[in-house]
Amino acid sequence: MIDWYILAPAAFFAGMVDAVVGGGGLIQIPVLLSQFPQTAIPTLFGTNKLSSIAGTGAALWRYAKSVRIPWIIVLPATAAALIGAWGGAALVAWLPRETMRPLVVILMIVVAVYTFMKKDFGQQVTRVVEGGDRWKAALFGGVIGLYDGFFGPGTGSFLIFGFIRLFGMDFVQGSASAKVINFATNLSAIAFFASHGPLLWQIGLVMAVCNLLGSWVGTHLAIKHGAAFIRKAFLLVVLILIVKQVHDLLA
Repeated sequence: MIDWYILAPAAFFAGMVDAVVGGGGLIQIPVLLSQFPQTAIPTLFGTNKLSSIAGTGAALWRYAKSVRIPWIIVLPATAAALIGAWGGAALVAWLPRETMRPLVVILMIVVAVYTFMKKDFGQQVTRVVEGGDRWKAALFGGVIGLYDGFFGPGTGSFLIFGFIRLFGMDFVQGSASAKVINFATNLSAIAFFASHGPLLWQIGLVMAVCNLLGSWVGTHLAIKHGAAFIRKAFLLVVLILIVKQVHDLLA
């Protein structure tokens, strides 16, 4: 029997969190693993992406209507991220994923401390993106894509932080820009997982509707309350990610 009273709220809250700062997988994946302990991991990960892409797409659509997304750098970053993600997935065959965990913990702590100490970080757009930023954006997207394909946790947070730090965006614009890459990599992941085993289509599609509704709420809150609200949510999600990675490292 499917426990919809657990899966539906989990998908809703995952969509809401993901729309603001990313990290919805922190909610959905543990729930899917607990509800379907006998199901293959690729099937569950693909089902998670099937649900997530609905919310990501809805968030991207709403952000695009209200926020100026600098496509001149976001599109090269997205293309490079897709290539990087493929390379990261291939790298797993040569290097164990767990070798990344200590470095990721350190990087997340640096991101959290920097954001907390620098009160004006991401509170407003600090510079205009120029054509020369395309190559920097492509390099950034490629590195993030490589990380996402190889390891993954915190990708959304690293995207937002990078867009703010490297390209002078505020938290709202950074979150909106990150959704473009998130949507593309989610689509790529669904294709990968679907080709490696069956997905739980019925469960994934119902969760997708709940995720989409949560995304609508999260995007509304982000646009209404602005950069200060997203900064607080960002710090909270990064802190939770740090705790989880440290726990997994020690375990």
